[in-house]
Amino acid sequence: MQNNKTKHVSSSPMVHVVDDDEAVLDSVGMLLDSIGLKNTCYMDAQGFLDSYSGTEFDKNNGCILLDIRMPFMSGIECQHRLEQMGCRMPIIFVTGHGDVPTAVEAMKNGAAEFIQKPFREQLLIDAIQKALQVNIEDQKRLEKINQTLDKLASLTNRESQILKAIVSGKANKVIAIELHLSQRTIEIHRAHVMDKMQVKSLAELVKVVIDASPSH
Repeated sequence: MQNNKTKHVSSSPMVHVVDDDEAVLDSVGMLLDSIGLKNTCYMDAQGFLDSYSGTEFDKNNGCILLDIRMPFMSGIECQHRLEQMGCRMPIIFVTGHGDVPTAVEAMKNGAAEFIQKPFREQLLIDAIQKALQVNIEDQKRLEKINQTLDKLASLTNRESQILKAIVSGKANKVIAIELHLSQRTIEIHRAHVMDKMQVKSLAELVKVVIDASPSH
């Protein structure tokens, strides 16, 4: 069993197991090893938070298996702390029977799943595999957003102005009047915007811009 130790950054996902029961850490660690999933174990929430705040592993790649009832800091409080730190890894809560209402509330706050103790190995594996798939899709989405933001940053001030007007639904003629430019000039700028954003239609342009907006 690993205790409050992490492995180096890797392209492979990491399952972080946080539980104050050493027997659980041992059994889950061995189970994950047996199916080839990298994992690291912590006996308390603060130990994991300390490790997460460092740079010892990829903070975006993997999932977290988190016990609800632990001394010093509960799994729920750990969830809140991770949210404040910008953690996007899916959280699977492990709960005792009496903790189910708490676990349901945790899922409303963004947890991916909760599993009651004692749990079947296959149920745990399925939940972890599902969480890792969600994590992969989330990383792909974020990568696409970052690519869009890079393209937006390549636009000139005038192109950004025109893009904003296009996304708001304004026609070339209206944009030309508002910016005191000819309609032909707007058409040229619009073509440059489409080229830099690497889109082939107005609908595609609007979609990628909206998807990358902070409020989306």
